[in-house]
Amino acid sequence: MTPPIHPWRLILASASPRRRQLLQGLDLPVEITSVDVDETPPAGMPDDQVAEHLARKKAEAWAGTLAADQVLITADTTVLIDDAAGAHLLNKPADDTDARRMLALLSGRAHRVITGVCLRTADAYHSFADIAVVHFQSLSPEEIAYYVQRHRPLDKAGAYGVQDWIGYTAVDRIEGSFYTVMGLPMHRVYAALRDLPAPE
Repeated sequence: MTPPIHPWRLILASASPRRRQLLQGLDLPVEITSVDVDETPPAGMPDDQVAEHLARKKAEAWAGTLAADQVLITADTTVLIDDAAGAHLLNKPADDTDARRMLALLSGRAHRVITGVCLRTADAYHSFADIAVVHFQSLSPEEIAYYVQRHRPLDKAGAYGVQDWIGYTAVDRIEGSFYTVMGLPMHRVYAALRDLPAPE
């Protein structure tokens, strides 16, 4: 028995093992590829638009050719802290010191996680973003230092992965999809695939 949508063959352009694991959960064939782009957002772009912009940029940069039944999926996740001065974008940390700085900023407060997604078919692009609000409990400097040294979150926006130790110990609650925080809003991805016109 196959899933009750068109049997798309998916191509995930991402090095993230977490996104690969999530996408494979749709029970559709998944091929893994990669794409490399400059992730510096355009000057003046609002921070809450960066994730979708980068997801689409990755899809546009992929140089392969898609068959009629193939869908390329790209994604990008950003972490934003809001305060009186506006939103502040937390990208991937430059080093351990930067990771500890970010986690100290997240400690004891809420932040937004935005994952942008782009689905590219042979003749169209469809992009969207999904937002979740994550509430962190307070973290001690010792807890932050342990996490950074033990789990090496230097490849993650905001310097943390919700699916590992920090998620178990610090996340008080999430408003929105856990999978959006993990890096791929699966309910939105599935709905987008379901709504794509089947190839003739």
